[in-house]
Amino acid sequence: MKYTLIKNANIVTDGITTFGDLLIEGATISAIGTDLKAPENTEILDAKGSYLLPGAIDDQVHFREPGLTHKANIETESRAAIAGGITSFIEMPNTIPQATNQEELEKKFETAKNTSYANYSFMFGGTNDNLEELLKTDPKKVAGIKLFLGSSTGNMLVDDEDVLRKIFSSTDMVISVHCEDEATIKANLQQHIEQYGEAIPIEKHPIIRSEEACYLSSSKAIELAKETGARLHIFHLSTAKETALFRNDIPLKDKKITAEVCVHHLNFNDEDYAKKGTLIKWNPAVKSKTDQEGLWKALLDDRIDVIATDHAPHTWEEKQQVYTKAPSGGPLVQHAFPAMINAHKVGKISLEKIVEKMCHNPAILFDIKNRGYIRKGYFADLVLVDMDKAWTATKENTLYKCGWTPFEGTEFKASITHTFVNGNLMFENGKFDDNTKGERLEFNR
Repeated sequence: MKYTLIKNANIVTDGITTFGDLLIEGATISAIGTDLKAPENTEILDAKGSYLLPGAIDDQVHFREPGLTHKANIETESRAAIAGGITSFIEMPNTIPQATNQEELEKKFETAKNTSYANYSFMFGGTNDNLEELLKTDPKKVAGIKLFLGSSTGNMLVDDEDVLRKIFSSTDMVISVHCEDEATIKANLQQHIEQYGEAIPIEKHPIIRSEEACYLSSSKAIELAKETGARLHIFHLSTAKETALFRNDIPLKDKKITAEVCVHHLNFNDEDYAKKGTLIKWNPAVKSKTDQEGLWKALLDDRIDVIATDHAPHTWEEKQQVYTKAPSGGPLVQHAFPAMINAHKVGKISLEKIVEKMCHNPAILFDIKNRGYIRKGYFADLVLVDMDKAWTATKENTLYKCGWTPFEGTEFKASITHTFVNGNLMFENGKFDDNTKGERLEFNR
């Protein structure tokens, strides 16, 4: 059995920070305390006052494999995630082919088994005509169901209300949704094409993919969830108006309707289009400063439950095209945790609250087995952070296959120095252990 003792760490978990030691035995945490004793041949890591956090669980990524691997793949992006302190991810079904049948879904699991450095799961994609296949999904082995109620990468728009009602009524699994009203967006886009042609100014993106489009779709989804009793999770809120749809008066474990915000909607607003251009073109769009502030408020008062990335890389060349051709999405898994720690360093959010939203709550929301916390008996998915070691994001230190980041030039005030996955030290001061891989997530359902 392999042992690792992490000494003199500020351990952040369960809403508090304590100073002490942690012993890893094999893949799991075997002891937490002060002045811990360890067996002979134990590897000792002196944290020297750094902060020990649970590995983040990113509940929404697009790693582009299969079919879009010129942009990214599971190996490259999971590696970037590990460097960014994300030790587990849930990947979306809109690949080529799409994970809209059980055979294609299992192929993705097999690829990840051989190539993913982080722990992994995938969502099954619902369409207008695959309910029978959807109901074969094993809730103990698959993260959940994903529905696009607004078009995104891939042709997976679910726009048949009868089908939606059947899906919502037929499964107890978490149904995660992308909410934007397609008719509203199409009408807005046509108006702008008539005015500008193909070269629509990027600043018009949040007007085309508007607050109205988001609210109309998310409010309908919530109404349907209440009617059917479905377990609904709304991805990537982008407007302050939508936050009023969610509750904060009950514990997360008792919520039937939950919400997520992404790092880009917390870090950028429409004033940034002038400098960043299509690099911050996402669906839903980055919107106003008022929306950004409203999202922060809802995050801190617990109407929003989870922080994720919606990591969705495209090549630099693809992003440089005119508005109508430049795809939406961008890479984020390496920089999400550091960006949130930056917000902590300026007093916007506590470290304990970051851990709650990026580690604890995804584990609760998706019923992930023995991950997301620093607790005895849990998997040793751990991140060590030096709060005083600043660094700047550059093309040279960006690990995404696409080779760029919307955070280029940003100074991060803290550094992730070590990342453990299932007790294995996978990342240490820029160096990777390429010989070990992550594990398939399991679910307590």
